[in-house]
Amino acid sequence: MESVYARIGEEVAARAGRLWDVSLALHREPETAYEEHAAARLLAGELEREGFEVERGPAGLPTAFVGRSGHDVMGHDHMGHDHAGHGHTGHDHTVTARDPRVALLMEYDALPLLGHACGHNLIAAAGLGAALAARAALSETGGTLLAVGTPAEESGGGKVAEVEAGLFDGVDAALMFHPGVYDWTWAPLTASAQLRVGFHGRAAHPTGNPTEGIDALGALIQLFNTLGVVQRRLPPGSHVQGIVTDGGRATNIVPEYAEGLFGLRGGTSTALAELVEEVGSCARGVALATCTEVEVTDVGGRYEHFRDNEVLSGAFAHHLRRAGIALSQPAPGIYLGSSDIGNVSTRVPAIHPFVAIMGQEGSDHTPEFARAAAGPRGRAVMLAAAEALACTAADVLLGGGGSSSGDDVRARAWAAFREKAAQGL
Repeated sequence: MESVYARIGEEVAARAGRLWDVSLALHREPETAYEEHAAARLLAGELEREGFEVERGPAGLPTAFVGRSGHDVMGHDHMGHDHAGHGHTGHDHTVTARDPRVALLMEYDALPLLGHACGHNLIAAAGLGAALAARAALSETGGTLLAVGTPAEESGGGKVAEVEAGLFDGVDAALMFHPGVYDWTWAPLTASAQLRVGFHGRAAHPTGNPTEGIDALGALIQLFNTLGVVQRRLPPGSHVQGIVTDGGRATNIVPEYAEGLFGLRGGTSTALAELVEEVGSCARGVALATCTEVEVTDVGGRYEHFRDNEVLSGAFAHHLRRAGIALSQPAPGIYLGSSDIGNVSTRVPAIHPFVAIMGQEGSDHTPEFARAAAGPRGRAVMLAAAEALACTAADVLLGGGGSSSGDDVRARAWAAFREKAAQGL
């Protein structure tokens, strides 16, 4: 395997300037969720230039794409027919009977007003570099390499739609990295959902006929107060944060309609489901107490909690040490937001390590982080991550790698996946 890793390093190095140009091009022209048309064209074009067969617009997402190389192209078996790994429990009964499949993931949406303050330009360039290097180094190897463009991570969840469309069916490893302020082998990401709660009352003049009014805004305010009490007893990783999106039209009219948008998070997908039910129960209770009617609507796809695969993340950390970057475990009890990679990780073995591009005194989603994503440390991390991702892909496709060279990484990854699924983690 060492000769394979060396070849991958050479392939990444040969493309270093080009990969950085791609990263900077994305950084200069940030595009927000579902609007990443230039980014998708650029990345898909780079893949096609080096021989990937590219499908544009899968899962009904115009700015998504899938580049394929290997068995799925030669055999025209475009994934999903054996459904290995489909569903939350990972039914991998056909793993040993088929060639391995690895997906390298790319995110490329930016934040409104802040541009690439989450470093998705680096994620995209690293995923691209890993795909190109792995294909070049493993051109004579069986198996399938997928380069998956995943739009709208910040808002909307492109991976949610891609999972539901079966793009990850039959995949043995979904690999990506994320720049950050920590060097961690995995990301403690929570499950999340958004609920829209609308109260219907009855309009009235507050002095002319006040007894005929039913104050919808008063009901919404009462829900906020109720959830404030609930918040104090929620388990670690769970919380509710809401805003008023419609509070009435005039101060001399009792509001007949009021609406709030609530962001919910749970340390696990099960905890999130329980919190969603509790918020709904609170809303219905408030409606009963205030003589209003209430509608509770789930807005968009839910993000599931992230399930790290220790076999794969350990292999990535092992390979990243060649670049002098040592990853550690996140501190217990820390949660860092949510991502639609969670929905992938509960279907197939997946990784989402953090690699720091600035010190812990900073934070992502800031102008400072956006600058770091176009700086020299960002460049070095992107190239190191590209090489480590490609080496991890080689471990899965060839069977060995990491600190346990010669072992069947794919089988061990699925065993670890099944164990966590059985424990509900």
